[in-house]
Amino acid sequence: MNRIAMLAEILAANPGDAFARYGLAMEYSNTGKIEEALQEFKTLLEKNPDYVPGYFMAAQTLVKVDRTDEAKTMLQNGIVAAQRKGDSHAASEMQGMLDEIGG
Repeated sequence: MNRIAMLAEILAANPGDAFARYGLAMEYSNTGKIEEALQEFKTLLEKNPDYVPGYFMAAQTLVKVDRTDEAKTMLQNGIVAAQRKGDSHAASEMQGMLDEIGG
C-alpha cells in the first residue's frame, strides 16, 4: 500500500487526525498533485488553525505553482498562528520566506 492510500485510510477512520492530514497533503505535494495537496492543507487549517507547519508547507506548495499572492496570505496567517502559539522560530522562518517572495 502506498503512503497516500495508507494516509487516506487513516483519515477515513479518524478524519480529525491532523498529523495524518498534514502527511497526506505533503505526499500529494511531493508527487505533484498540487490541487489535492492544497485541498488537504485547507481542510487541515480549517479544523486545526494552530497547526503551524501546515501554513508554511502550504505556502511552499503555492510558490511551486507561481501562486505567490496566495502564498503571501498563507504566510501572513501562519505568522499570526505561530505568534499565538508562542513559536517565534516558525514565525521567523515564515517571515523570511515572506520577505523572499516580496511580501
